[in-house]
Amino acid sequence: MNIIIVGATSAVAQAAIRIWAAAQHSLVLYGRNASELKKIAADARVRGAVEVTVHAGDIASTSYAQAAVAALGSANIALIAHGSLTKSDRADTDPVYLADEINVNFTSAAIWAQLLCNYMAASGGGSVAVISSVAGDRGRYSNHAYGAAKAGLSAYCSGLRARMSHLGVNVLTVKPGFIDTPMMSHVAKKGALWATPEQIAQGIVNGIERKRNVVYLPKFWWLILLAVKHVPETLFKRLKF
Repeated sequence: MNIIIVGATSAVAQAAIRIWAAAQHSLVLYGRNASELKKIAADARVRGAVEVTVHAGDIASTSYAQAAVAALGSANIALIAHGSLTKSDRADTDPVYLADEINVNFTSAAIWAQLLCNYMAASGGGSVAVISSVAGDRGRYSNHAYGAAKAGLSAYCSGLRARMSHLGVNVLTVKPGFIDTPMMSHVAKKGALWATPEQIAQGIVNGIERKRNVVYLPKFWWLILLAVKHVPETLFKRLKF
């Protein structure tokens, strides 16, 4: 099986790559850091990957995404895993930074998803998994810019899933909660709400295999967000979390 990973240097993507490599799949890795991609590819080969190809470039660029998908060989599965944890205080006052963050967390991921879905629909079907976030389920004081981008991405995937379901392509929206990754290195990691990249990656692999539509990872986040979404707005806007 040929698997595409966009944002392959992220901690969750690397954990998924290790799972797929051990299952002896072929992998095509996209990311910005060429040296890191080479290390990840070498590790995947040692773990059993049949073939690993790496492509370094600006994965947030529309033209790069178009060229990359146009040059693809066969692919059955794709994981879109790139993103950035937006600093809301900076987004409040720096519109250029805000635009860049929305592009990374929403626009570019949506473009990759659309292009890969179109590609798979034309070549016999497949599955595209997109990492969004529980932060997109409701805008919050502490991460309004990041949450808005992820809300847009989740909504895009919902509509894309409906369109592609008639064309043999399954779209999986992945909504993780807190993950112990370098992106969250500035946050104290305590309690049962935190998950490892390996736990999230296994949930993604399982979701793809079962052709799920949406997965909350870990599963308990579905209940947490159900409660959060039902807090009245008059009360919710007073909560600084």
